[in-house]
Amino acid sequence: MAQPRAAVVGTGFGCRVHVPALRAAGFDVVALVGTDAARTERRAARVGVPTAVTRLDAVLDAVDAVTIATPPETHKLLALAALRAGKHVICEKPFTLGSTEARDLVAAAERAAVTALIGHEFRWAPDRAVVARAIAEGHIGEPLVATLVQYVSLVADPDVRMPGWWFDQRAGGGWLGASGSHVVDQLRVWLGEFSTVSAAMRLVSDRRATAEDSFTVRARMTNGCDVVMQQTAAAYGPMAGMTRVAGRDGTLWVEAGEVWLADRDSARVLEVPADLVLPSPPPVSDDPVHAYTHLELGPYTRLCEVLRCGVEGSPLPTAVPIPTFADGLAEMQVLDAIRASAAADGARVNI
Repeated sequence: MAQPRAAVVGTGFGCRVHVPALRAAGFDVVALVGTDAARTERRAARVGVPTAVTRLDAVLDAVDAVTIATPPETHKLLALAALRAGKHVICEKPFTLGSTEARDLVAAAERAAVTALIGHEFRWAPDRAVVARAIAEGHIGEPLVATLVQYVSLVADPDVRMPGWWFDQRAGGGWLGASGSHVVDQLRVWLGEFSTVSAAMRLVSDRRATAEDSFTVRARMTNGCDVVMQQTAAAYGPMAGMTRVAGRDGTLWVEAGEVWLADRDSARVLEVPADLVLPSPPPVSDDPVHAYTHLELGPYTRLCEVLRCGVEGSPLPTAVPIPTFADGLAEMQVLDAIRASAAADGARVNI
């Protein structure tokens, strides 16, 4: 079969991660789509993509798949255009501006009968995948308490330039969507669906913004597990955090990238099974633009491999649950509830 062809929409994360991940998965990336013609041409040349355009419809006839790495406010129209043309799609998270848009895209993907994925590549991150499997295999018994906390310095300095939409609530910006969406997805894979949330969102960095850089959520899952998820992207100092899940028979936690399991007999590191091992990552970079590329590229390659299976009609891999548009809708329902709770001073909101 001929090498499948892909177009990447978005010249930031799209160039940094989508292009190399698609190539590693066996795609020929033939087009880059951006909003600024000159910038798109420069970046296409830099990453070796032959065609640079400012309209997705100009290249839809030339590709089998489209990946979307643009601000959330643009996702619906771009994804609809790709789906209506019968193209297989990866759309970045946060999926949409809200649940209503997400439902529209789920329905469009069902009508198109194509592979429609959401950019939750970290389902393939070995630590997360090992925890998910250990919980599913019953190593801690019934999960009862989970804590996921992270402090990072990404936007702490107000002089550090970030894309404008990151802090624009109307464009889908904010740390809840940018990073909290990954945590919501992580918890759904590990523990099932959310039942209720109580939340607060705030701006910690000294910026003029309409979107948050920090959030705190207390949640109850439908299986009864109580969860605390808290993050700030505005904490000066080294990155710090805690990821733990406790059940009646044991506790799982992540430490320095390794997964530990403790029970009444011992505490031990869980090995990464062969089917969860990722491709070798690129070297850690001193370039701030590539601060996380070594963590993102391997998992994103696995996501793009799923996309290729969809294009070719091959059996889909089963090492981890595949993140579909339906997961994007479930994620947006949780994010909508978190925002509603925060707007109501932390009132409990049912999902």
